Amino acid sequence: MIESPVLASSIESPVPASSIEPPVPASPIEPLVRINNLTKHFRLGMRDIVHAVDEVTFDIHQKEIVGLVGESGSGKSTLGKTIIGLHTKTAGSVTFDGVSLPSRFSPHHFRKYAHRMQMIFQDPYSSLNPRMTVGEIIGEGPKLLASKENERIAADPKEWLERVGLNGDHLSRYPHEFSGGQRQRIGIARALILEPDFVICDEPISALDVSVQAQVINLLGELKDSLGLTLLFIAHDLSMVRYVSDRIAVMYLGSLIELGPADEVFFNPKHPYTQVLIGSNPEPDPKLERTRASTKIQGEIPSPVNIQPGCRFASRCPKVMDECLTTTPELRNIASNGHERLVACHLYEDK
Repeated sequence: MIESPVLASSIESPVPASSIEPPVPASPIEPLVRINNLTKHFRLGMRDIVHAVDEVTFDIHQKEIVGLVGESGSGKSTLGKTIIGLHTKTAGSVTFDGVSLPSRFSPHHFRKYAHRMQMIFQDPYSSLNPRMTVGEIIGEGPKLLASKENERIAADPKEWLERVGLNGDHLSRYPHEFSGGQRQRIGIARALILEPDFVICDEPISALDVSVQAQVINLLGELKDSLGLTLLFIAHDLSMVRYVSDRIAVMYLGSLIELGPADEVFFNPKHPYTQVLIGSNPEPDPKLERTRASTKIQGEIPSPVNIQPGCRFASRCPKVMDECLTTTPELRNIASNGHERLVACHLYEDK
């Protein structure tokens, strides 16, 4: 075998070890969305403050689906709307594709990021303008954003209506002529016709019949694979969230309390709130139901007004300790395998 001249010369005249620079490690892929200490408060009068979202931190990677769960009043929808600019940030930051987003979105910012970030709203009845035809609703985004700089938005509403499983000839119809599931598909088409990179799904199946929910979930999964979407999927149905998500984040009273791979969080929840939340959720598969402890969450979620220090779940927690009443637990990584498994609970602090 003939040796390479370069390799041969390297063997005959080795370079001194002191002059060899160590290889530069490949930098990890930057998350598409980076949320850092994001906070959203609403002021009530002169003294009262609603702590809707408090210092939430987590990343969303490209082509990943993060499921966001929690009871009503936990701050899930407010977090989603604050990320995408529908609410002004009280504190913290959101970085999208390496660029820090403004605290307050102006019309210019919405136009700038509309083709990259979109939202699918919860209520398919109130989120569609009843005075516009389906064709006008779906085609409104491309029409408003059409310019020489946005040539990629030259999309066909009929094509997208068919892509979400509806009849392309129904563009001239109005929203009231469609069922709830069909309206949600129209909302999905309206958001995805701009071919965004990141979509926030704000409980897109909660207003739908059970028989229609699976169809919408499967549709989102198909579009995610074909378009390479990154999703923040907000929902109440934990079984559905586990099915669709790569990771699950759990919120309680405005605070992020647990985050990890979907199956790990669902079958091995660490935070007491996640345990009772999942335990009280019905599992349609009897085989899976036997693998989880059945529990019932007690009481109602407290008011988010003027929250005091301490664990926010302390008043309902079956494992409450004295420390929980006075000291707020930090979100920390408890995984021993190097992976991320975040929990905010005094039970997992080093004693």
